[in-house]
Amino acid sequence: MREQIAAALNTAMRAKDKERTATLRLINAAIQDRDIANRGAGKDPVSTEDIMLILAKMVKQREESAKAFEDGGRLELAEQERKEIAVIREFMPKQMGEEDMRNVCSKVIAETGAGGLRDMGKCMNALKERYPGQMDFSKASGVVKSLLN
Repeated sequence: MREQIAAALNTAMRAKDKERTATLRLINAAIQDRDIANRGAGKDPVSTEDIMLILAKMVKQREESAKAFEDGGRLELAEQERKEIAVIREFMPKQMGEEDMRNVCSKVIAETGAGGLRDMGKCMNALKERYPGQMDFSKASGVVKSLLN
């Protein structure tokens, strides 16, 4: 994963694509920050799964920012955030569709033996562990909640 991002950064720099280069540098910086934090805690460098979680977090932050910019009437800044989201998503696995998400959620509920809303955290933790970056967990939370009711 790191090599893919580094190769994309080199390509963007050669093409003089400033927006893409800036976004890829942000991705690298986020990964390096986590590496440094792990080193300080005596852990291994980030794995591919950790990188997926970092990317998912970056997408979520930019979606929230874009919405805030739109609400504030700053459409050009919202558009910039959406361009960054597009670049980040290139490195993430394909997002699950609504039906696939529902099937996966019901499977996880059955596997964890969840009996009610009190087991929702257990289900969400299992989903986050198995499908990092592959689904919108806020939507998945709603699906799990409706299935547990």
